[in-house]
Amino acid sequence: MENLRIWDVRVHKADSAFLLDDGQTAILYDSGFGFTGDRVAEKIRKHLGERKLDYILLTHSHYDHALGAAYVLRHWPAAKVVAGEYATRIFAKPTAKALMRKLDRAFADTCGEGAYEDRADHLRVDIPVKDGDVIRAGNLEFVAVELPGHTKCSVGYFCREKNLLLACETLGVYDGAGDVVPSYLVGCQMTLDSIDKALALKPQNILTPHFGLLTGEAAQSYLQRGRARALQTAEETVAALRAGQTKQQIAEAIEKRIWHGYMKEIYPLDAMRLNTGIMIDMLQRELMEERQ
Repeated sequence: MENLRIWDVRVHKADSAFLLDDGQTAILYDSGFGFTGDRVAEKIRKHLGERKLDYILLTHSHYDHALGAAYVLRHWPAAKVVAGEYATRIFAKPTAKALMRKLDRAFADTCGEGAYEDRADHLRVDIPVKDGDVIRAGNLEFVAVELPGHTKCSVGYFCREKNLLLACETLGVYDGAGDVVPSYLVGCQMTLDSIDKALALKPQNILTPHFGLLTGEAAQSYLQRGRARALQTAEETVAALRAGQTKQQIAEAIEKRIWHGYMKEIYPLDAMRLNTGIMIDMLQRELMEERQ
């Protein structure tokens, strides 16, 4: 993309944090964990030098995407934080911040991290957005695109001039080898609808969470594969439930299928197992119980 550079500023591969810079305006797309936040800021500064960070665009309220913003803001307190209106309400809840703090500390322990400052209460949103709202960031213009499915608060950001979609996990997690892992936790049909919404934008460039930039055919394949995998996983899970398999058996089969290679590096095992259990329960409610 002409005149737009994108850098991976993750510290841990399970972080999701990427820096966009057109030479005038610098934008952080998601911000990673809290315990890596200060080091994400250091990586940003290596690219920007004395220039400022202007915006932080958050896709949803999960700690591995949003909590790092509270630490990055220590370095650039004037940066404007953008998030969906739904996520903004979640961030305002002390119970939500307490959960983010707890999960962040737990994964920090898994990574062998020592003590670090708790800045969860410094997480804020300056510009809450809803579907269709426009964020004017210097010469760049992004349209907020609500994409629920991973969470109810998930949003993406589309820059029409660059034909660039800043994706969220509702669309799936790219596994680094051409496949896409479904990541829907709150709704199957809403996920399929969100992927169709993204497909309708016809983005030629997609910045994917936890991985990075996909372009051209790889970008379209990511969306198409994500939709196919979301539907396949739903159908296979429902079939297994109807065949009498237990939730644990189904979860183990999903783990065997998806948790290898690059996914092992970016998807903590305990989080993967927790999310798989939530997904199975959701599919059972949505596709079996509610249709009876």
